[in-house]
Amino acid sequence: MIRLFTPPRLGSAPSAPRLLLLSLLFSAQVGLAQTKNPVVESILQEATQNSQLETLAHELMDQIGPRLVGSPQMQQANDWAVAKYKGWGISARNEKWGEWRGWQRGLSHIDMVAPWVKSLEGMQLAWSPSTKGKGVTAETITLPETVTDSLAFQKWLPTVKGKFVLISMPQPTGRPDYNWQEFATKESFEKMKTQRTAQTEAWRNKMTKMGYTTRTLPVALEKAGAAGVVMSNWSNGFGVNKIFSAYTKKIPTVDIALEDYGLLYRLTASGQKPKISVQAESKEKGTVPTFNTIAEMKGSEKPDEYVVLSAHFDSWDGGTGATDNGTGTLVMMEAMRILKKVYPNPKRTILVGHWGSEEQGLNGSRSFVEDHPEIVSKIQAVFNQDNGTGRVANLGGSGFLHSYEYLNRWLAPVPEAIRSHIQTNFPGSPAGGGSDHSSFVAAGAPAFSLSSLSWSYGTYTWHTNRDTYDKIVFDDVRSNAILTAILAYMASEDPTTTPRDRSVLPANQRTGQPGIWPPQTKPTRKGGLD
Repeated sequence: MIRLFTPPRLGSAPSAPRLLLLSLLFSAQVGLAQTKNPVVESILQEATQNSQLETLAHELMDQIGPRLVGSPQMQQANDWAVAKYKGWGISARNEKWGEWRGWQRGLSHIDMVAPWVKSLEGMQLAWSPSTKGKGVTAETITLPETVTDSLAFQKWLPTVKGKFVLISMPQPTGRPDYNWQEFATKESFEKMKTQRTAQTEAWRNKMTKMGYTTRTLPVALEKAGAAGVVMSNWSNGFGVNKIFSAYTKKIPTVDIALEDYGLLYRLTASGQKPKISVQAESKEKGTVPTFNTIAEMKGSEKPDEYVVLSAHFDSWDGGTGATDNGTGTLVMMEAMRILKKVYPNPKRTILVGHWGSEEQGLNGSRSFVEDHPEIVSKIQAVFNQDNGTGRVANLGGSGFLHSYEYLNRWLAPVPEAIRSHIQTNFPGSPAGGGSDHSSFVAAGAPAFSLSSLSWSYGTYTWHTNRDTYDKIVFDDVRSNAILTAILAYMASEDPTTTPRDRSVLPANQRTGQPGIWPPQTKPTRKGGLD
């Protein structure tokens, strides 16, 4: 719960004049609380009676799709957002911040063709090389069961030539832990966890002895002549795998769902010599420019001061980037649309940034901060949303000493049905990474994360093949758009400029050294090319 007002502590019975003063103050507060703010009322009405969230979500997630940095869909999304803003009468532009390896996903089709025929659930990883033509068919091989040292692994390495190499640990169960907790006996559940822990530790030790990591191993296999790399990055939920990037340059790297990967692994380990056929089409697009989409409503009284709405626009492309960060994008776009309609002449400039390449290291927002010190120095507040579809449940002060005072003031007119779910933490601590608000915090600007309820985000939708339109909870996203619009309005109208005093950070528990504010980090402006 939010604590907006704490009355003074009285040491003795108040005098009559003091009672009268307290009574007048209380009456004024009640009267103020009962006075409806017409802008807030209009925000609520527009958000609930004329919401555009479902339409925006369908256009972005279903029609454009995933937004991998450097892909044609990312450029399409940038152009779509500019057109949307201009259609609402809001000035918008695409601002170049760097260049990236251009790549376009194509058809992925993976089949087991021996010892029997089965189409497998899987897909190529981002930036995987194309198989070209009719694809590649080859036998599968597992990593050696035991490895004594790196020299022994180097002697084994030539055996991968012409084969697909299974490089992920086979999971002992495809059931998430909550399913075991519901149905298994306590003894059975504990036995499974013990076995899984031992298996995981043995696999980790083997990788260490081999002398490779999950990043460097595919490159070594490629150099040894493997036909391709097969992995399964399970996300601990039914049917869910995380889909990241390939590190190979000439051979395909594919991810296969736990169930089918386990089948292949067991058949390979028992000597059945399964074969798979992989068709992984993709197109290299050379070096392409990358952009942030920026839109703004100019301030009428203080145009050189800024309230910034923030969400990253890019995504991984296992799904369609619905909750990471389609929902954050929708919140900011809908908030801007509403504000343009009900608050068209803000006191301060309200700027929204849809950042590129957050997934590779906050590159879009870090570039904006580096390129626009004149804006960063005049920021009233940044509100960033980037952790799923749930309604906002936490708001911290990011280490700014006086954040409790102005954030609580801005939260005051937010409807109780929304505000009552939000826990605050002041002054909080500055984020060193994680999402784009930290790019601004590092530069000293008061920037805050609108942190959401989980909805199983980490397991089911964060960077996974299941991050799709159907996972969006529109009631919660609508609540967040209302909250964001009200916060932006209140921050714009505030007669005072937010102070930037930083709290003293606690000492590092490991080193005993004083806490240090996160430093400003340079962005990667040319990526994916090495």
